[in-house]
Amino acid sequence: MVPCADTLSRLHRALKQPHIPPQKILEDQAWQLLERGEVKQAVASCRLLNQRYPDYAPGWHSTSQIALRLNNRAVALEAINRALQLQADNAGYLLQQANCLMRLGRTHEARPLLAALAGGDLETGWQYATLGLLLSRLDLQAEALQQYQHAIELEPARAEHHYNLATVQRFLGDMDASEASLNRAIALNPREFEAYSLRSQLRRQSAQCNHIGQLEQLLHRGIEDPRGELRVLFALAKELEDVGEPGRSFTHLQRGNTLRRSLMRYDIETDVSTMEAIRQHFDADLFAGHIPGHASAEPIFILGMPRTGTTLVERIIGSHSAVYAAGELNNFAIELTRLAGAPGLSREALVARSRGIDFAALGRNYIESTRPATGARARFIDKMPLNFLYAGLIHLALPGARIINLQRHPLDTCYAIYKTLFQDAYPFSYDLAELGQYYIAYHRLMQHWQQVMPGVIHTLHYEQLVADTETRSRALLAFCGLPWEERCLRFHANPDASTTASASQVRMPVYSSSLGRWRDYRDQLQPLARMLREAGIEFDD
Repeated sequence: MVPCADTLSRLHRALKQPHIPPQKILEDQAWQLLERGEVKQAVASCRLLNQRYPDYAPGWHSTSQIALRLNNRAVALEAINRALQLQADNAGYLLQQANCLMRLGRTHEARPLLAALAGGDLETGWQYATLGLLLSRLDLQAEALQQYQHAIELEPARAEHHYNLATVQRFLGDMDASEASLNRAIALNPREFEAYSLRSQLRRQSAQCNHIGQLEQLLHRGIEDPRGELRVLFALAKELEDVGEPGRSFTHLQRGNTLRRSLMRYDIETDVSTMEAIRQHFDADLFAGHIPGHASAEPIFILGMPRTGTTLVERIIGSHSAVYAAGELNNFAIELTRLAGAPGLSREALVARSRGIDFAALGRNYIESTRPATGARARFIDKMPLNFLYAGLIHLALPGARIINLQRHPLDTCYAIYKTLFQDAYPFSYDLAELGQYYIAYHRLMQHWQQVMPGVIHTLHYEQLVADTETRSRALLAFCGLPWEERCLRFHANPDASTTASASQVRMPVYSSSLGRWRDYRDQLQPLARMLREAGIEFDD
């Protein structure tokens, strides 16, 4: 890529400025081009900088940062490695290298780097905040907390540091501290819209103590950023539901979902056809033959639709002394893609190819990919809900693994999903018709797994778990081959972090107030109810 004439002209003028090293001018020029949206020119400037000044380490660092900003992860890693060849002990460069490795899914390589950085000193609040984010993604929440505190010490007026601190405080169960941090973030920057959204989730709002008036004023004044607006809409809907105003709540919820959907590129048919392809390729004949998988019996997979009680079950089983709760892992899907994938392969082609892979290698690679977080205890939990797509492959690859599927009343499930603003997942959840289509496809796939793998999947109904927690918990532990421990009933006292949308709820004992919540929205959900019934999915009113 050759810089255009206008870009070269600006570069030549800049290079003539006195007292500024020419390599620094080129570096700044690349960032300026990127901020103006001139991506190709920014990339060309980076290339020119690296060619002219190959021994200028900051240039390689900036190239890495820009490449990562553009999601070119391999180039980003190559560039930061060049910087480290020139300055091997630079903590900022090591932090960027760890960031690149994490983005590439090479967490086992990033982990020791981050551990070493956490024990040293960094220069800026941004670096401490970045380190905190990466540690949090490794589920090292206590360590992340310390880094965010360091960031605030250096830059106390930056609202985003207080917001980041609040997220980790919530994961660790310190809801009062989290709310205080969010209030501080909002005071510093009233446009920190994520803080309003998270604050509404920390507790059940009351008529005497809520933020409804503040949220309504924000909407009345107008919010230019649509992503900020939808966060305020979801927050307001949640708080109105809490104080017993379902009609007003749903109006704002529907508006927020419509706005969120308008900002996405998503085709529900792709997901539905993928699930149909899975049913076709993973038929009874495949499971009838003896296919040896990897011998490990460590994993316990908890799967199903989101918002069905998967986190509650994770906390119950994860409170056992022999079990480590590893959280929602993408590892199985990543290892499957590495074995069966190819550039440009469609989803349906990937499904077809996955039928003939080395299942034992898949199981072995998956287990190894979870190290070193797992392995210290006899068993570990993978609570990625979307692993229901891979239930057949999981059984073929790891025949000793336990698989638990959570089910909940279909309308309670769909409404709970519809009212949740997920970070970067579940794009089907923002339109009731698409949500219905996805739920029907999920239901059919789970029926298929039960038919072709009878007795393999333990199905647990959320309502039954709430009604008789001890009996159902004992059955869960027995299915997993674990002896009963009373501590499993005291899951709400478990100090381990929880990073899911249910992070606030799992700090409380089992409650039944969410059962049948869909009935408050019976009229609004009638088209969805009719769609599910026409697909043969029956449920009680």
